Amino acid sequence: MTERMIKQIYGLMLFGLMAAFTSCDAPSSISKVSGTLEGPLTIDSVPSAVLERIGQAERFHMYDIMSDTASSVCVQAISEADTTPTEGYGIVVVKGATSTTFPNLRNTRAPMATYDSEHNILWLSSSAMEGTGVWVDWLHKIRFDENDKAYIACSVEPYSLQQQLCQRLGYTTTGEDITLWDDTQELVTVSSTVTDMGGFDEDEPVWIGEQISYSLTDSTPRLLVTPGVKFTTGLVLTYDDMPTLTAPLTILDDGTVSIGELTLNK
Repeated sequence: MTERMIKQIYGLMLFGLMAAFTSCDAPSSISKVSGTLEGPLTIDSVPSAVLERIGQAERFHMYDIMSDTASSVCVQAISEADTTPTEGYGIVVVKGATSTTFPNLRNTRAPMATYDSEHNILWLSSSAMEGTGVWVDWLHKIRFDENDKAYIACSVEPYSLQQQLCQRLGYTTTGEDITLWDDTQELVTVSSTVTDMGGFDEDEPVWIGEQISYSLTDSTPRLLVTPGVKFTTGLVLTYDDMPTLTAPLTILDDGTVSIGELTLNK
């Protein structure tokens, strides 16, 4: 047997051992999470009376969402059109001397924005759904034309993100512990401290879709998602003890979204 053949056999044996160890790391019983959103969401449409007020107003009463003085870009929420409340609708984007009003975008539940000066892109999150235990946001990719007028190049729809994550995010349970997995990569194990709801649901204990938001502290937006737990009693998901996961997003102008590596949000 030649030295080359020995090296090839040794390499195959080593590869086999590595594969065996890798397969042992992830259990074969990983289940995929379920999704609460039943279908694609539609952008809110401002009530006609509010739209009329915004269109006819001589003055907006606004507050800042974001201000980048170095780039002469700011984002503001409209609280009143003249003296009439806008019922949580209306966002204004200003670049240089050009102002663009987006009356259909909601300004409730703390919208956020960041400007990527290198690529001349404004990222803006606005509320899609909100309520007790529910925080679901849109993410808008806003560009500017040659006259600095803003336009929405695309909007990231929460249901599409949920469906992508449902293909990747899995869980295993042992007693009161839940382990979350990104495919076969272990993310975190948490212990439930809930003692009065009858234990985890036997069929679908881990869900996503009620809490989908974004971090816009950097020029690249990051997805934030918190899974909820369904117990055998109770009609709502519980978020006690559950971590928030984060991943970078790559978003093309045609709306195609890629979700990067999931990690714990710290």
